[in-house]
Amino acid sequence: MTAVKARFPRSSRLLKPAEFSRVFERPGKSVDNCFTVFYRSNDLEGPRLGLAISKKNVRRAVDRNLIKRLIRESFRIRQPQLGGLDIIVMARRNLPIGDRSALRDSLDKHWSNLVKRNKKR
Repeated sequence: MTAVKARFPRSSRLLKPAEFSRVFERPGKSVDNCFTVFYRSNDLEGPRLGLAISKKNVRRAVDRNLIKRLIRESFRIRQPQLGGLDIIVMARRNLPIGDRSALRDSLDKHWSNLVKRNKKR
């Protein structure tokens, strides 16, 4: 079995406030009961990910860090399919933190939506 070369280097991250602002100006949007995903094309070869997991929606730091790890892991796996998009993932209120499979399923649906929408362009 071959391993997927799924990495998450610094070049695959949204780091600067201006990069986040650019996505928030005119975003595409994918929403469900767990996450809100904003995206916008970036004129680069690969996708970049930004996370906005607020203390207001996820109180405990341990839970915020768990959610961030799950999102990053999911993004790394689907990264080759996402194309040139800047993506921001935000956690919604009443997130089912204890149900990791529901969180992974939610993220998989969002990534599938982004792949479909990106192919239409």
